[in-house]
Amino acid sequence: MAGHNKWSQIKRKKGALDAKRSKIFTKLIKEITVAVKIGGADPDANPRLRLAIQLSKSANMPKENIERAVKKGEGNDAGDYTEVNYEGYGPSGVAVFAECLTDNINRTVQNLRTLFNKSGGSLGTSGSVEYLFDRKGIFVAKLNPEEPVKEDELLLELADGGAEEVEFEDGYLTIYSAMEDFGAMQKKAEELHLDLESAELQRLPQTTVKVEDPEAVKKILKLIDALEDDDDVQQVYHNLELSGEVLAELG
Repeated sequence: MAGHNKWSQIKRKKGALDAKRSKIFTKLIKEITVAVKIGGADPDANPRLRLAIQLSKSANMPKENIERAVKKGEGNDAGDYTEVNYEGYGPSGVAVFAECLTDNINRTVQNLRTLFNKSGGSLGTSGSVEYLFDRKGIFVAKLNPEEPVKEDELLLELADGGAEEVEFEDGYLTIYSAMEDFGAMQKKAEELHLDLESAELQRLPQTTVKVEDPEAVKKILKLIDALEDDDDVQQVYHNLELSGEVLAELG
C-alpha cells in the first residue's frame, strides 16, 4: 500500500478547502439518522453511529446538529432510506464507485445515469468495478510536535488493534486497517488518546489509471464533482491517477 500517504494528504487538503459545508452536513445528518434507525442511539454499541459522529466532528458540525440528527433517527420521521451502490466508468476508462442513501431509487439511478452519460462515461452493472477496490479503514491523526513519538512502541500498540500499515509523515500519523478491524482500531486509537482528524471506511483502488490529457482529466473531475454534489450520493471513489505535470497544468 505504498504511496497511500499521498492519498491522505490530498484528503486533508480537500477537506480543508471544501466550501460545500451545507451539502456535507446534509449527507452526514442523513448518515447519523440512518445509523440510529438501524443500530440504536448509543455510539458505544453502534459502530456505524460512532463513525458518523466522528466524521461529523471532523467536519466541524455543531454539536446541536449532531444531537438533532440522533433524535430524528429515534423518531418516526427518520425517513425510509435504502443503501445502494452504483458503479461505472468515466472518461478514459476511469472506474467510479458511488455509495448512496436514497428514498427514491428510480430518481437516483436516473440522475446518476445522466451524469455518467454527459461525461462520456457509462453506468455499469452491479460488481462491474467493485472488485477493483479494497475496503479499508483509514485513520489520520495529528502528532504533537512537543511530544516525541516512540515509534516502535506505538507500532506494537497499533498492530495489536489491527493496524495493517502505519505511516508517519509531515506531522501526521496515518493508519490502515482491514474493514473487519475498523471498530477495534477505532477503540485502540481512543485508548492511545490519538488526536484523530478523521476515521473513515474507504475504498482504495488496487491499481490506478493515469490520464495525461488535461482535457480528459477535467471531464473526469467534473463527473466526480457532479456525483458528489448529488443529494443521494454519500461517497464517491475512483482510480484516477494524476501526474505532477497534469496537476501543474490544471493549477
